[in-house]
Order: sequence, then structure tokens, then C-alpha cells
Amino acid sequence: MTSLTVVGTPGERRVTLFAAACARYGLREPHLVPWTRVLRGEDILLEPATLVRIDSPGEDAETDALLRGPGEPSRAGGGAAWHAAFTAATARIREAAERTPEVVLLADADEIAVMFDKRLCHARLAAAGVPVPPALAGPVGGYAGLRELMDRAGWGRVFVKPAHGSSASGVVALHASADRVRAMTSAELTSGGLHNSLRVRSYEDELDVAAIVDTLAGDGLHVERWFPKAAIGGRAVDLRVVVVDGTPTHAVVRSSRTPMTNLHLGGERGDLGEVRARLGPQGWERVLDVCARAAACFPGSLTVGIDLMIGVDWRSVAVAEVNAFGDLLPRLTGFPGGGAEGLDTYDAQVRAIVARRTVVAR
Repeated sequence: MTSLTVVGTPGERRVTLFAAACARYGLREPHLVPWTRVLRGEDILLEPATLVRIDSPGEDAETDALLRGPGEPSRAGGGAAWHAAFTAATARIREAAERTPEVVLLADADEIAVMFDKRLCHARLAAAGVPVPPALAGPVGGYAGLRELMDRAGWGRVFVKPAHGSSASGVVALHASADRVRAMTSAELTSGGLHNSLRVRSYEDELDVAAIVDTLAGDGLHVERWFPKAAIGGRAVDLRVVVVDGTPTHAVVRSSRTPMTNLHLGGERGDLGEVRARLGPQGWERVLDVCARAAACFPGSLTVGIDLMIGVDWRSVAVAEVNAFGDLLPRLTGFPGGGAEGLDTYDAQVRAIVARRTVVAR
């Protein structure tokens, strides 16, 4: 018999939705281990024969301070410190699991660390033959170095991504030609530094663009050649596809008039049926195949979220991101033919857990 434990942040919607799915399957409420306890170095005590779900730290101010150090939670940057603290914490969870009989992690700690390093994740996908946009090689030391590398590669448009960011934090869509530049980002340059916002801004003053890139470069950058996305009604579209136990089960279309389609940045949910019709049966199968292959690069993780871009030709595809915590898609049920019709992303995961092992009923 097996129990469930979640490492998460109390009150986070993810924790609540997962617990609700457990209840729907007749399972007792998972035991919650708060991230703050783990990050403070307190003892992690797990029940024998428990399944452990490592969930997102969320947007809790105390947790953020333990990860990045004290400061305004909205500040951009600090990703290197965040990643170091987070991977040390997940390693401690793994160690607790290893010293407790029959404990199984539902996501591999090392795989989570790779997913939160865009450089390592891109390299792993590319090595496995998963289509990804080309990336600049070598460290990018700042704006001047970035422009030099772009000129050398012959790239005029790129996406500049903090190596350890998430939720498009600090991502810059940059178009540079000679002395003309245009950068679009949700990061706001203020007198108090660089801060995340919920609005995508455009910067055309090269000094401002340089200040943004230079600020972000201290934590490491990953730079990809711009992948022109398909559009519907003048809005760029891409997909977030959730893969559960190796099978793509849920997909949401994200559409936006800006290069960032993230729903929290003003992106809107689009019509999946229309996208599937545009792709055609073979194109849709290609989408599912690429997402399954991307997820297969992380075999120790029960669930991943794949951000998949579709080219303007409606044939080419490329993986933009692999998300360790990409399942927060409220009210979204499985797409037709995916095997999770009528189930939300958490129901699909709990069903997979139940299928894997017998768990303790309520």
C-alpha cells in the first residue's frame, strides 16, 4: 500500500487541484511538505512506501527569498542563485527518498534541474533529434557580446532567454539591424532595476536594450534564433502540450499579438480544433510525436509540459521549452483521441499513479 506526499507551497492552486483529483479517485489527501521547510534545511521525513510529487515552489514571497535571497519578488534576475538553491533542495528530497524504504519520486530531481537550465535542456533535446531552434554557442557575456555573436551567425532576430528563468521572466524578443534595434519583453526597466510585469513592452533605444541584456547576462543567457510562428487572425499561436506517463493528453492553444504567448502576459486560449484542422491529420500526429519524443528525454518524470511552436508553413515544428511544472491548466480536459477525454491534467496524473501502484484509499 502506498501513500502520497507533495512537496509544495500551502495554498498554491496546484496543490489544491492535485489534492482534489486524489479525492475524486478515492485517495486520501496527500501529505504536504512545505518548500520553506525544505529550503531552510529542516529534516525531510517521509513515510515508507510513499510516492512523492515535487511541485512548483509557486509565487510565495518567503519561498522566493529563500531561493534568490532577499529582495522585491517582482525583480528580474537572480536565476542562477534560484537554480542553485532549488537543485540543492531537490537533491535533499532525493536523498530523503533514498534512505526511506520503497519511496518513489514521481519526478527525477536531476531531470528537473536540466529542465530549469535552458542551455542543458536545449542540448539534451537536440542530441535526441528533437527539433529545436538553433542556438548560439558559447557564453553570452552581455549586449555587446550578443550583437557580435548574432553578426557572426548572420542572425538578425533572436530570443534572448535567461538560462534559469520561467514564465517568460526576462525573455527578450530582439530584432537588431545595424544601429536599429527593437526589443519586446515583459521586463520593465525602472530606476530601481529590472522588474517583471504583466505587460509586454517594446524598447527601441539601444542603451535601454543593452541595459536589459547586461542585467540578465549575469545569471547566464540562452539565445535561440527566432522561429517564425504560425498565425490565426493576425495572432501568433503555439501550443502547451501536457504529456502524462509518456502520452500527450492535453493541449492548449496560446495566441497573442506579441511574440510572448504566455497566458499570464495577455495571451489567450485559442481553438484547438482550428489548429488541428490547419495542421491536418499528419501534421497533428507530427505534433504529438515530437512532444512524446521531448518527454522521453526525461523518462523519470511522470508529467512534463511541452511548449511547441508551429512554423508559418504549418508543417515545421520546434520545441521552445520543456516545463517540469507545466500542468497548471485549469478547466482544460484532454483532447479528443488523447485517452484523457473528460479529465483535467491532475485527474490524468492521478489515474496514471493509480495504474502504476496501489495507493492508500481514504
